[in-house]
Amino acid sequence: MTQGTVREAESAAAGDGAGDDTGAAEGYGRHGGGGRSPRRFRLLRWLALTLAVLMIGAAGAGYLYYEHLNGNLKKDDLNLGDNKVAAPTPNAAGQTPLNILIIGSDARDTKENQELGGARETFGSTPLADVQMLVHLSADRSNMSVVSMPRDTLVDIPKCTDPDDGEVYRASDGRVMTNQSLGRGGPGCTVATWEKLTGVHIDHFMMVDFSGVVSMADAIGGVPVCVDANIHSRDSAGHGSGLKLKKGTTSIKGEQALQWLRTRYGFEDGSDLARAKAQHMYMNSMVRQLRENATLSNPGKLRTLAEKATAALTVDPGLDTVKKLYDLSNELRKPAPKRITMTTMPNRYVGARVEPTEDADQLFRLVREDIALDGKDKKKTTAEETSDDPAAAPGAIDVQVRNGTRTDTLGAASGRAGAVAGLLAEKGFTKAAVDRGTILSEARTVVRYPSADLEGDAQAVAKSLGIPLSSVKKSTDVSGVTLVVGADWREGSAYKAPKKNDRTPKTAEALNGADEKACMHVSPGFTWS
Repeated sequence: MTQGTVREAESAAAGDGAGDDTGAAEGYGRHGGGGRSPRRFRLLRWLALTLAVLMIGAAGAGYLYYEHLNGNLKKDDLNLGDNKVAAPTPNAAGQTPLNILIIGSDARDTKENQELGGARETFGSTPLADVQMLVHLSADRSNMSVVSMPRDTLVDIPKCTDPDDGEVYRASDGRVMTNQSLGRGGPGCTVATWEKLTGVHIDHFMMVDFSGVVSMADAIGGVPVCVDANIHSRDSAGHGSGLKLKKGTTSIKGEQALQWLRTRYGFEDGSDLARAKAQHMYMNSMVRQLRENATLSNPGKLRTLAEKATAALTVDPGLDTVKKLYDLSNELRKPAPKRITMTTMPNRYVGARVEPTEDADQLFRLVREDIALDGKDKKKTTAEETSDDPAAAPGAIDVQVRNGTRTDTLGAASGRAGAVAGLLAEKGFTKAAVDRGTILSEARTVVRYPSADLEGDAQAVAKSLGIPLSSVKKSTDVSGVTLVVGADWREGSAYKAPKKNDRTPKTAEALNGADEKACMHVSPGFTWS
């Protein structure tokens, strides 16, 4: 392919979401028309990565001087998109949050990965980002929030440019599965996709395979997990991970740990959400073990683990040495387990796929505003920040007004854009005009602007109508100041800002990192005596 060649990204979907969790011997791999094998290892790479980072830190300064560990690390560019979200403004103490995107590739490009669940026909195929998790470390380092996104979430993938050969992947034509982003130039395109969807600035990414997860689990001496009944994850058709445990708590490691992370058949309703719940439990338990386990003082085990961990990672240039990973591990270990919250992006089905819900928007806002998902932040009273950009006179500001009042259950309120444009005209914004060419659905009224030189104008429009400045957003989706009348303003001439709600949505299925009583419910058809 020549330098700068432009082509559409391959549109092969990554699975139909209806598969099982069987092993390599049971035919993991592509099925039928080129789809990926069933959902699996959703948090496996995250678990391996977390362990890797913490273990590198635990290894101590002595290991930081091994240059071959630096050589093990693979590097790739951070963000391959054209539009990047600006870094957050430091708080009064000069601190800023830290956001890391964890990516798990389903690549089957090594013998080890093939043996851990791959199939021959997937060797060398375009990798997919089957695990995607955003780790948010608060500005004051008091708490950590983790948001995982289902791999088959439908999103708009932005234009991305491959840093290796200059190949340009045009933006997706409509929404496609988020895991396809990795095949559009590398992990930097997955980062660009997340920033576009969430508005969260991402500082780093880490991508990891799972070939070393078994030895890593062994190195910490096992991870305790709990089931409420005897379980054997295997049905009459051969579906299942093969996990077999007795009721109660068992310390698992090696292949058994791998089986736990892959199990869907036998947990609760057998859905992928149940598997994610089990993986969250494992993750929280593992973090507690890493903090307490005495075997971490064994230099030989630490060195072996550091070798395997660095060999498993692909990172951005900001994390391209063991020293940088060590420093990061120190940051990640600051929050106590009771201040770590694991969540899944709220979603709803669209056919066989899923899409973010309004609750997902709420969850992303909490992350953007550095609000702890455990609800234990001290109450803050923050004044709205007025832009340094001076606003033009109202009559000189062009404003496009759009009707975004449609909801899932209600059609658009007739004439709302025209009515609000009239209100603006009464307040001196005589160049306000209705944009009738766009049908939108916005939960809340918002004012968007494309560039910094229009921020003051956008804020002036918002102030004139009583719209809070927090609803004034920079966006490359508009060409000028654009007011979208949302579903929260379907009638009336006075805008009433919704009461601010900083609670984590129940649909995010939050799990606290200190919860030692969590126990997976076993489906009756998968018990044994």
